[in-house]
Amino acid sequence: MPRAEAFLRAGEQWLLADDPAAAASGFRLALADGGPVFVDPRVPLSRALFMLDKTAEAQALIAALKEEGRRDPRVCDLVAEILVERSDLNGALDWATAGVQLCLQREEDRARRPGLRSADADPGDEDRAELRMLLSLRYRIRNDLGLPEDDYDRLLDEPPTADEDAGTAAGRSARTVSESDAGSRSTRTTSPSAMSPDRRPRAS
Repeated sequence: MPRAEAFLRAGEQWLLADDPAAAASGFRLALADGGPVFVDPRVPLSRALFMLDKTAEAQALIAALKEEGRRDPRVCDLVAEILVERSDLNGALDWATAGVQLCLQREEDRARRPGLRSADADPGDEDRAELRMLLSLRYRIRNDLGLPEDDYDRLLDEPPTADEDAGTAAGRSARTVSESDAGSRSTRTTSPSAMSPDRRPRAS
């Protein structure tokens, strides 16, 4: 295991032990090491900082992630969850929507380049599992905000395949999840277009 990832995982364990100061130390070590990790250390570091009431520093990390360009749906999912915990529902909706759009764009890119697909493993499985989680989180946020259903919400109307369900469970168990999110997500999705919901035709 790369040293940076070891620091990151240690930090997550400290979070579970309700010691955000020790967790923040681990995440900072992962960040300083610069080695390969499964998620940007600034994401869990921001959670630890919020727990330590270092709100300005945590918000600065999230702002930096956004300014650098949102390229990882998993980061979008985790940041959205953190913002839900902070009751920043509008900010959470922005991150969840960005994650959905990333997943859908990747799916469209793969569809245009079928030669990149492997007979042994579909590289889109992880994105589709992440898409399911993001769509469900986004739906819950919009519901809490009192917003009407849009076309992205309607992507939750079809049941997932067994492989997609398994991928979602695996992706969720592989990282820290807020208790408020557990059991609240829908288990429905399809594989749609990356077009913005406001630009896609409404279902009749």
